[in-house]
Amino acid sequence: MDLAMTLNRRPEKALTAQFVRTVQEPGKYFDGHGLFLRVEPNGSRFWVQRITIRGKRCELGLGPPSLVSLADARAVAIENRRLARDGGDPLAAKRKAKAVLTFEEAAKQAHAELSPTWKNPKDRAAFLSTLESHVFPRIGTVSIPEVTSADIRQAILTARKTAPEVARKLVFRVSAVFKWAIAEGMRKDNPAKADALALPRLEMKREHRKALAYTDVAGCIETVKASGAGLGTKLALELLVLTASRSGEVRLAAWPEIDLAAKVWEIPAERMKMKRLHRIPLSPRAVAVLTEAKVLDDGSGLVFPGTKKGKPLSDMTLSKLVKELGFDADVHGFRTSFRTWAQERTNFPREVAEAALAHLTGDTVERAYARSDVFEKRRKMMDAWAAFLGEKRADNVLRMG
Repeated sequence: MDLAMTLNRRPEKALTAQFVRTVQEPGKYFDGHGLFLRVEPNGSRFWVQRITIRGKRCELGLGPPSLVSLADARAVAIENRRLARDGGDPLAAKRKAKAVLTFEEAAKQAHAELSPTWKNPKDRAAFLSTLESHVFPRIGTVSIPEVTSADIRQAILTARKTAPEVARKLVFRVSAVFKWAIAEGMRKDNPAKADALALPRLEMKREHRKALAYTDVAGCIETVKASGAGLGTKLALELLVLTASRSGEVRLAAWPEIDLAAKVWEIPAERMKMKRLHRIPLSPRAVAVLTEAKVLDDGSGLVFPGTKKGKPLSDMTLSKLVKELGFDADVHGFRTSFRTWAQERTNFPREVAEAALAHLTGDTVERAYARSDVFEKRRKMMDAWAAFLGEKRADNVLRMG
């Protein structure tokens, strides 16, 4: 104990690495900045720092010498004392450091918070599955503050070799995790920004959705009608073609959206890709299709209910039918067929055809003034499209507008 009292009066850096390794006698052996080595009667040894934090004197445990060297203990003691002198709280900082998550833990928490805001269930599932495959193996166990742009860059470059399209999306998903971590106070910067990653340009070959020539669409509809598919599937596909709508818009169509007397289908903003209400003029044939669909009503309010009550047709039903009947086309491609017909066979202005597809045209300023959805012009166009599909001779040219 006398040795301990003597060492307590020594100046800074009184201890040596050799002494720390060999000392056995129980006691407190001081070094400087309140740091001392405490040796217990049972032989266990710990680094402790006596310090005043915001006017309150306390002791901080810094770990055993077997894990924390004398040099490391001194560095921590100096940093703690500097932080306390500036009004900070080393205890709080220590607790906060323990609360910092690994990248994998942060990604899972970020996903749990953010995924309810994502409309597409596939995106919700892909967010985690792609990180699990390409990023977690490399940096999943690394704490959020320690992940570098170089770590992320290597993960992305490796993913590019086998899944270039997935790699492109990974950049945004990893960045989303760090944005969440910044908001949680775990990090101050985002190492997944494009300028930090400096990824080489990746040439992506964009494959367009397969579409039928517009002259073949009528034949496809007739083949569908003659097939053994369910009535709901047949009617849904025909309505999709007649209205140039997306698959999801048709499959989730609800009777409250439709006014057969006024010949209008009004799709609410939350169901549209552009998050804008979309009115569709219904041609006589479209009205007939919807009238026939009344027999499918199962009380759910869905125009085209699936096999399970209250559930819509699955997203694969329409696509599978078209391909099984021998047509090399995607369901989304019927929108392309319609757009090509409007461009080649009619004189309707471009903005009318684009409005029918619920596309935005013009710049922000132009859209601020041109607020009409050209509904009446679109009604003439959709009537012409239905008439074209009803013609027996596919080479009949319609001169409209």
